[in-house]
Amino acid sequence: MKRNFIAVFFAVAGMVCHAGDYFVKEVVFPAGADSAARVDMASRVVPTPRQMAWQELELTAFLHFGINTFTDREWGDGQEDPATFNPVMADCDQWVRTLGDAGFKMVILTAKHHDGFCLWPTSTTAHSVASSPWSDGRGDVVRDLREACDRYGMKLGLYLSPWDRNAECYGDSERYNSMFVAQLTELLSNYGKIDEVWFDGACGEGPNGKKQEYDWARFKSVIEKLQPDAVTAIMGDDVRWVGNENGTGRLTEWSVTPKMPGILPGAEEYNSRLGLNDMGGDLGSRGLLCKADGVRWWPSEVDVSIRPGWFYHDREKPKSLRRLAEIYLNSVGRNSVLLLNVPPDRNGLIASSDSTRLIELRHWLDSNFGTSLLGDVDLDKCRGTLKTPGEINCVELGEDISKGQQIESFDVEVLTPDGWHKAARGTTVGYKRILTFAPVEASEVRIVVTGSRGNVTLRSMGAYRIELPESEADNAVLCLFPGSEMKPVRVNGSEAECRGLEKAFDGDASTSWTSGQSVSGHEIEVDMGCEIHVDGFVYTPGDGGGFDNTIFKYEFQLSRDGVAWTDAAAGEFGNVVNNPIPQHVFLDKSVPARYFRLRSKATVDGSDRITIAELSIIEGDGSD
Repeated sequence: MKRNFIAVFFAVAGMVCHAGDYFVKEVVFPAGADSAARVDMASRVVPTPRQMAWQELELTAFLHFGINTFTDREWGDGQEDPATFNPVMADCDQWVRTLGDAGFKMVILTAKHHDGFCLWPTSTTAHSVASSPWSDGRGDVVRDLREACDRYGMKLGLYLSPWDRNAECYGDSERYNSMFVAQLTELLSNYGKIDEVWFDGACGEGPNGKKQEYDWARFKSVIEKLQPDAVTAIMGDDVRWVGNENGTGRLTEWSVTPKMPGILPGAEEYNSRLGLNDMGGDLGSRGLLCKADGVRWWPSEVDVSIRPGWFYHDREKPKSLRRLAEIYLNSVGRNSVLLLNVPPDRNGLIASSDSTRLIELRHWLDSNFGTSLLGDVDLDKCRGTLKTPGEINCVELGEDISKGQQIESFDVEVLTPDGWHKAARGTTVGYKRILTFAPVEASEVRIVVTGSRGNVTLRSMGAYRIELPESEADNAVLCLFPGSEMKPVRVNGSEAECRGLEKAFDGDASTSWTSGQSVSGHEIEVDMGCEIHVDGFVYTPGDGGGFDNTIFKYEFQLSRDGVAWTDAAAGEFGNVVNNPIPQHVFLDKSVPARYFRLRSKATVDGSDRITIAELSIIEGDGSD
């Protein structure tokens, strides 16, 4: 791609304006600029006011709610009966009050997920709440949530899925784009101030067999016209996806990056040329600056669910308090905003187990980070004195990002009775960085910046003695049948192809089994050694740093004798594309069986092989 072509994108797509010595949001490097000049210009890129306000939120919440809540699925296929949607006790005040009490500052609702079911009475489709029995077809979840947010002072964001598996016109690109614009216009015109518009890049083929081509420029112009103060996230150019859904930011997280947002023309080719992708470990190093045409302020958002799935499922439980504490440290504590999904249940309420866990997290944050142990702090000298000498194991830092992101590396040093001691080492800081280390007796703390792009200006500095909650198992309610009792019978009808399949049952997700090639899918048959009541199964994809050989569409069968088989489950591992974690599938009722079959009907990447790290059977007690 020619350099002047890219420069046009930077100039047209963003706010390339020079505010004093700073570049607001982005800057194009002049032709022939050397590495020193590029680093200097990158150091002077600063956020827009709306990006700054977004960063200061720190804690935001996703509300995955819709037809999937009632079908017990993660990704619907668009063929659901709207009559299924009936949250008889729906209470948006309870949602907002619960999240507000836990310290969250904004909620983002899935106004439409991939199934196309709309949570507001839209004029664009009958696949909406207007066709449901809820509130006699007169309900409007978006309206109810808007009013609840106003009552409790909560910001509101909306997720509108570009992928729509219900729309007849999906795949007819121009027609569908017009329908999508109409939906976006309704949402951004009729529900007051919207603070974040959240698009993912999910895309598929329509009924006509053609892949939908989204008109991102048109969508962007609608947002800018109707909600100019809203940040646009993921397929937007204000907020960037961190690259995973497990709650972890990078150890080195640059808010200033050469990566081009996918919503802009030419982004795919440009990012490919620089070797940049969402999941890459390096999105902002000096080496990248030397190859780039420019950089932009595009900070990281970490999205993760409080439960294994994104929608509510009765048999799932919330993550442990310790896990949520670790997620906070690894997201907000790594220069990102945390977007924690808390899915309302089928009654239309946040489950008591989830609300309890959220309040526990709030108490943990208040008790551990409520008051810094530092008294006198000299931010210019990056140094602070403890109010009373004592033990610390954590330092929290923040740069004044209105003056850019500068720090590339630093050491945390503490003054002990034996002199100065290096307690920790870090790389980027940005808006907030939290470092933990072994407890040490200290009277003073100083930050020694060992690498920076420009003059360092700290906004905050604190020291703490934190305690992580005790470890406890997430989702411990599941009873998994021991893999040691399982014996492979056949793979694709052949006993010989079973070789090594035991790795899928060894209880160790670091080991995996990969099948041979087959263009017609794969079928695994296993003898559990005795008859049990099967409640479901868990598929754990291989962890190769990508999605190679990951099963997407599946069928699951059970048998008591290995001869007569019963279809027990079929579907898709929803969102395994972005979240390759253990995929839980629960049956409608317990089924007595000794044998099971898992068939792969399609893989994420179209591979003719499949990989399984673990395949577990959920054992029940025979009750429905």
